[in-house]
Amino acid sequence: MAKISTSVSSSRRKSRKAHFAAPSSIRRKIMSASLSKELREKYHARSLPIRKDDEILIVRGEFKGREGKVTEVYRKKWIIHVDKISKEKPNGATVQLPIHPSKVVITKPKLDSDRNSLLARKDAKAAKSE
Repeated sequence: MAKISTSVSSSRRKSRKAHFAAPSSIRRKIMSASLSKELREKYHARSLPIRKDDEILIVRGEFKGREGKVTEVYRKKWIIHVDKISKEKPNGATVQLPIHPSKVVITKPKLDSDRNSLLARKDAKAAKSE
């Protein structure tokens, strides 16, 4: 297939560099998580950038099926920390285990004015395209 946009590179090398060198503002969008089926119907949106205090369900990996609340979004490492998902080190200290945001589903988003306006924009966009 031919390249469609001439302003965007299709080079793997450049794509990877752009991804891993992305600033925090762009990482926020890349670190989005899917919404649960009920929330998709309600908000007419497929995913949202994940944030602290969202309630999530883990759908892939060792902790599949576990629910919890996001305690930290670690953009520098591309991971999130969830309460109750931790392990004890040999010295007795407990450490949070990292989870990638693409492996979770948001079940209850923390809503504030910015989040509501984002959902309203996505809803308007979905209504316009239908």
